Amino acid sequence: MAENKNNIPNNVRKCREELLMSKAELARKAGLSALTIDRVEHGMPCRMDTKRKILLALGLKLTDKNKVFPD
Repeated sequence: MAENKNNIPNNVRKCREELLMSKAELARKAGLSALTIDRVEHGMPCRMDTKRKILLALGLKLTDKNKVFPD
């Protein structure tokens, strides 16, 4: 995937790998597509609802948002 100056760094991949979870498994738990997970991991912008689903699928609380999606 081409890097872009609009990419927003995040820790989704790091958190997912710490849980030994595949992209497909995270996608299934979050109710999202694996392509969406891949895009988010590469720093593409996403909706707040997508971030919420990812956080919950990783077993985190919404208050942990800054650990995964630093602003």
